[in-house]
Amino acid sequence: MEPLLIYKALSNETRSQIMLWLKNPEQFFDEQPYLQQGLNFRIGVCVGDIQARAGLAQSVISSYLVTMQKAGLLESERIGKWTYYRRNEQTIQKFSEYIKEKL
Repeated sequence: MEPLLIYKALSNETRSQIMLWLKNPEQFFDEQPYLQQGLNFRIGVCVGDIQARAGLAQSVISSYLVTMQKAGLLESERIGKWTYYRRNEQTIQKFSEYIKEKL
Protein backbone atom coordinates (compact mmCIF):
# COMPACT_ATOMS: atom_id res chain seq x y z
CA MET A 1 0.00 0.00 0.00
CA GLU A 2 1.32 3.39 -1.04
CA PRO A 3 -0.50 6.06 1.01
CA LEU A 4 0.64 8.91 -1.25
CA LEU A 5 -0.86 7.22 -4.33
CA ILE A 6 -4.13 6.76 -2.45
CA TYR A 7 -4.19 10.40 -1.30
CA LYS A 8 -3.55 11.51 -4.87
CA ALA A 9 -6.27 9.22 -6.25
CA LEU A 10 -8.82 10.47 -3.71
CA SER A 11 -7.91 14.14 -4.17
CA ASN A 12 -10.08 14.34 -7.28
CA GLU A 13 -13.79 14.87 -6.59
CA THR A 14 -14.97 12.53 -9.35
CA ARG A 15 -12.62 9.75 -8.27
CA SER A 16 -13.84 10.09 -4.68
CA GLN A 17 -17.40 9.99 -5.97
CA ILE A 18 -16.67 6.79 -7.89
CA MET A 19 -15.47 5.19 -4.65
CA LEU A 20 -18.81 6.09 -3.04
CA TRP A 21 -20.78 4.75 -6.02
CA LEU A 22 -18.87 1.47 -5.92
CA LYS A 23 -19.38 1.12 -2.18
CA ASN A 24 -23.14 0.73 -2.72
CA PRO A 25 -23.60 0.22 -6.46
CA GLU A 26 -27.24 -0.86 -6.10
CA GLN A 27 -28.06 2.72 -5.01
CA PHE A 28 -26.41 4.34 -8.02
CA PHE A 29 -26.65 1.85 -10.92
CA ASP A 30 -29.32 -0.33 -12.50
CA GLU A 31 -28.55 -3.97 -11.68
CA GLN A 32 -31.17 -5.35 -14.11
CA PRO A 33 -28.84 -5.51 -17.16
CA TYR A 34 -26.27 -7.36 -15.04
CA LEU A 35 -28.82 -9.89 -13.80
CA GLN A 36 -30.02 -10.49 -17.36
CA GLN A 37 -26.46 -11.51 -18.24
CA GLY A 38 -26.15 -13.77 -15.20
CA LEU A 39 -23.95 -11.24 -13.40
CA ASN A 40 -24.30 -9.05 -10.33
CA PHE A 41 -22.49 -6.15 -8.71
CA ARG A 42 -20.09 -8.46 -6.86
CA ILE A 43 -18.02 -8.57 -10.05
CA GLY A 44 -18.08 -4.77 -10.17
CA VAL A 45 -19.62 -2.08 -12.30
CA CYS A 46 -18.99 -1.73 -16.02
CA VAL A 47 -16.81 1.18 -17.14
CA GLY A 48 -19.60 2.38 -19.43
CA ASP A 49 -22.03 2.65 -16.52
CA ILE A 50 -19.50 4.59 -14.43
CA GLN A 51 -18.82 6.87 -17.38
CA ALA A 52 -22.53 7.50 -17.98
CA ARG A 53 -23.10 8.33 -14.30
CA ALA A 54 -20.10 10.69 -14.17
CA GLY A 55 -21.01 12.42 -17.41
CA LEU A 56 -17.38 12.63 -18.48
CA ALA A 57 -15.61 11.31 -21.56
CA GLN A 58 -14.83 7.60 -21.57
CA SER A 59 -11.11 8.33 -21.89
CA VAL A 60 -11.19 10.50 -18.76
CA ILE A 61 -13.05 7.87 -16.74
CA SER A 62 -10.69 5.14 -17.96
CA SER A 63 -7.74 7.26 -16.87
CA TYR A 64 -9.33 7.83 -13.45
CA LEU A 65 -10.02 4.12 -12.99
CA VAL A 66 -6.44 3.20 -13.90
CA THR A 67 -5.13 5.77 -11.39
CA MET A 68 -7.36 4.31 -8.70
CA GLN A 69 -6.38 0.76 -9.59
CA LYS A 70 -2.66 1.62 -9.48
CA ALA A 71 -3.25 3.10 -6.01
CA GLY A 72 -4.78 -0.23 -4.99
CA LEU A 73 -8.25 1.19 -4.39
CA LEU A 74 -9.92 -0.79 -7.19
CA GLU A 75 -9.82 -4.25 -8.67
CA SER A 76 -10.95 -5.04 -12.18
CA GLU A 77 -12.33 -8.07 -13.96
CA ARG A 78 -12.66 -8.46 -17.68
CA ILE A 79 -15.61 -10.47 -18.99
CA GLY A 80 -15.78 -10.63 -22.75
CA LYS A 81 -15.17 -7.16 -24.11
CA TRP A 82 -16.28 -5.41 -20.89
CA THR A 83 -14.22 -4.45 -17.84
CA TYR A 84 -15.87 -4.26 -14.43
CA TYR A 85 -14.46 -2.38 -11.45
CA ARG A 86 -15.06 -2.97 -7.75
CA ARG A 87 -13.53 -1.59 -4.58
CA ASN A 88 -10.49 -3.32 -3.11
CA GLU A 89 -11.77 -3.50 0.47
CA GLN A 90 -8.52 -5.00 1.76
CA THR A 91 -6.49 -1.96 0.68
CA ILE A 92 -9.18 0.41 1.91
CA GLN A 93 -9.06 -1.28 5.33
CA LYS A 94 -5.25 -1.06 5.45
CA PHE A 95 -5.41 2.61 4.49
CA SER A 96 -8.01 3.24 7.20
CA GLU A 97 -5.71 1.62 9.77
CA TYR A 98 -2.78 3.67 8.46
CA ILE A 99 -4.74 6.89 8.96
CA LYS A 100 -5.77 5.89 12.49
CA GLU A 101 -2.16 5.16 13.42
CA LYS A 102 -0.34 7.95 11.61
CA LEU A 103 -2.70 10.93 11.72
